[in-house]
Amino acid sequence: QVHLVESGGGLVQAGGSLRLSCAASGLTFSRYHMAWYRQAPGQGREFVAVIRGNSAGTTDYADSVRGRFTIARDNDKNTVYLQMNSLKPEDTAIYYCKAAFNGGLLEYWGQGTQVTVSS
Repeated sequence: QVHLVESGGGLVQAGGSLRLSCAASGLTFSRYHMAWYRQAPGQGREFVAVIRGNSAGTTDYADSVRGRFTIARDNDKNTVYLQMNSLKPEDTAIYYCKAAFNGGLLEYWGQGTQVTVSS
């Protein structure tokens, strides 16, 4: 059974930093593309960042976070990270981790972690 467990969320002032972690189990982690999404109150879930698996390691970011957020993975620890710097109030959301394999035929989601940025 696959589990994704996010951690590291919290309350931070604008301009501050947080590092989110997502620990995965029950899957061959290195083969999966790992992504972060977020959902603000009253809005849909939106893409934040992705880091690809199968040794590619390439990354993509939403325009709204590029240059401020960095995604990374540690295949030995089955963990993906999201380093968030220069946080803004509009970054306030629940942040979700997603694992995807085989063109999205297999997808798994974590339960989310709350990030709140105060102005």
